[in-house]
Amino acid sequence: MKAPAPVNRHHTEKPEHKQSESMDLLCSTQSIIKAAVKRLGYTEEMYELLKEPLRVITVRIPVRMDDGSIKIFTGYRSQHNDSVGPTKGGVRFHPEVNEDEVKALSIWMSLKCGITNLPYGGGKGGIICDPRNMSFGELERLSRGYVRAISQIVGPTKDIPAPDVYTNSQIMAWMMDEYSRLREFDSPGFITGKPLVLGGSQGRETATARGVTICIEEAVKKKGISLQGARIIVQGFGNAGSFLAKFMYDAGAKVIGISDANGALYDLDGLDIPYLLDRRDSFGTVTNLFSDVITNQELLEKECDILVPAAISNQITAQNADRIKAKIVVEAANGPTTLEATKILDSKEVLLVPDILASAGGVTVSYFEWVQNNQGYYWSEEEVSRKLRKVMVDSFAAIYSMSQSHKVDMRLAAYMVGVLHSIFITLVFFL
Repeated sequence: MKAPAPVNRHHTEKPEHKQSESMDLLCSTQSIIKAAVKRLGYTEEMYELLKEPLRVITVRIPVRMDDGSIKIFTGYRSQHNDSVGPTKGGVRFHPEVNEDEVKALSIWMSLKCGITNLPYGGGKGGIICDPRNMSFGELERLSRGYVRAISQIVGPTKDIPAPDVYTNSQIMAWMMDEYSRLREFDSPGFITGKPLVLGGSQGRETATARGVTICIEEAVKKKGISLQGARIIVQGFGNAGSFLAKFMYDAGAKVIGISDANGALYDLDGLDIPYLLDRRDSFGTVTNLFSDVITNQELLEKECDILVPAAISNQITAQNADRIKAKIVVEAANGPTTLEATKILDSKEVLLVPDILASAGGVTVSYFEWVQNNQGYYWSEEEVSRKLRKVMVDSFAAIYSMSQSHKVDMRLAAYMVGVLHSIFITLVFFL
């Protein structure tokens, strides 16, 4: 059974401008790390140690397609820093995956684990493919082939994958089964984001959105805004964005805008989120059912109390940051705001909650899943939610305090907290 998708079924070439964006993502990440290291008073050598992953592997994966042909896919796994424990991070299936992107995201994972005090370093993986144009059989063979290719450097005590862009619990189940076959014993702790029946955790599917929700709740307190009746725009209606919109709707906030890849819906009186969720397709698309659609960029510039970019990177830039009217920006996506735009928003006294904090709910509940796998005892959804709230509230407080004491924006403060954790561990174990 094929998922509906556009033409050019096996096309995986990456446009040059997307390669440039990934390079910019890595460079901007490194520049903030450098600023954080300098602000904390550490030496250039510490920056040199943290600016690149400890190891990156590129693999070639032959897969027999349904038409009988053999296609070779390219995959990556980046492990940034394993001094504190195993590396941890998702695997994305996307036609625009490349090495620089995977490296940058593994660095972010180290920082996320640092600010949430998890015993992990950062990892990330990806395969250049378009799963929307592949059958379930092809996806299974690709997933299993990737695990075989990286099996020597991953495992419950080495590196623990998880779902990411265009991957899900089914793909994690195939990967876990393949790893268990290779190791000849059951290994639920090898991977997180699994189905519940295979050792997954309650609350994992909604974890990222719950983490963003908790950050919003903490941010409105700092700004003196009531969440009840607050006007919220969520750019992106995928896993994180759709769950977040529902959580905000249920909390009494007024979700006045949402968007997907085809456009955006905006209504000052508030959108009927349950109605939209009931009608979206498997890729999170719903705006194609409406005629009064605006663009994603127009939505970003609408007046609101809270703006949540939950789609793709580089959405708020130096070109449009002056036109952002939100009082609070909470980044549910990876890298939606450029460094130049961050400075502009800070000068306008917009409270920006950075991605490495706001989206840390996913890795936190992945850690909970790994712990449950290791001890063979599983928690209720209420217990998972309670533990997640404590981690996110404590992390928000630490970063906000760092921001206030050093008079820096929340992004730099988050990097400082994450880098401080990485440097401490590095000093203990390596120097």
